[in-house]
Amino acid sequence: MPHFDLPLDQLRTYRSTSREPEDFDAFWAKTLDEARSHELGARFARMDTALTTVDVYDVTFAGFGGHPVKGWLVLPAGTREPLPVVVEFLGYGGGRGLPHTHLLWASAGFAHSVMDTRGQGSGWAGGDTPDPVGSGPAYPGFMTRGVEDLYAYYYRRLFTDAVRAVEAARSHPLTDASRTAAVGISQGGGIALAVGGLVPDLVAVAPDVPFLCDFPRAVTLTDRAPYREIATYLRTHRGRAEQVARTLAYFDGVHFAARGSAPALFSTALEDLTCPPSTVFAAFNAYAHEDKAIEIYDFNDHEGGESFQQAVQLRWLPRRLTG
Repeated sequence: MPHFDLPLDQLRTYRSTSREPEDFDAFWAKTLDEARSHELGARFARMDTALTTVDVYDVTFAGFGGHPVKGWLVLPAGTREPLPVVVEFLGYGGGRGLPHTHLLWASAGFAHSVMDTRGQGSGWAGGDTPDPVGSGPAYPGFMTRGVEDLYAYYYRRLFTDAVRAVEAARSHPLTDASRTAAVGISQGGGIALAVGGLVPDLVAVAPDVPFLCDFPRAVTLTDRAPYREIATYLRTHRGRAEQVARTLAYFDGVHFAARGSAPALFSTALEDLTCPPSTVFAAFNAYAHEDKAIEIYDFNDHEGGESFQQAVQLRWLPRRLTG
């Protein structure tokens, strides 16, 4: 796929047309207050695995609505003192999978918390967290579940789970709450951006090829899922575009980025049809913290930098977590 989006010099200055709702902060403060009315109840059950270099815990905590959310906590074997913690969020359709697929950050000497994704986990990795909340008519997938009511929208529940996942990870006695980073790829990158805008004391955020950014452009620029789910919904439900756009504005990574208070490392790929580079740059250019960088992969699609980006993170993130 050749380059299809704006030229790089225009990407570096591009700004989203997404309008921030006046009550954006009030909406999220109320949402999180409601979630915190439920006891976090974080539980960590030691797992008996064949892994010798890490200790693994099966995690359960109360997310949105007090609903139980699963996860993993992976520590370097024999950890005795609190470690900086990397909280990871997952890509669209995937769940927490199996513990041996999450070894990178523990191998680098950090605690690694992986949040399962409610209702997903049947695409490319299995999940164990149901979403007990229903919605009105929706296109298959998650992008339009409750999309005409911002209080019922799926990502309100998921972003709330993510904030609670940080709180759960920080509650373990072998994690250092003062040194917490949020990371993720694609949907996970979009969730990490949301967490970066909602949790004020992170030390780093690393969104790779982030999804859920600059909805006005994304929905009209690419015909690839998952953004296409929204366009398909509107093709059927004619005349509702304004209401849908109003809801999506409360979940746009651009607005969370404008509240980012931690150093950030982004990545984008110039042939990415799933999360077009202009949508990533929209969040990057809006990101509030002055310590920010973006890795650009000229000839890659949504796979982005893959292991090359991980190598960049392995140089960048420890300086923020241990500096």
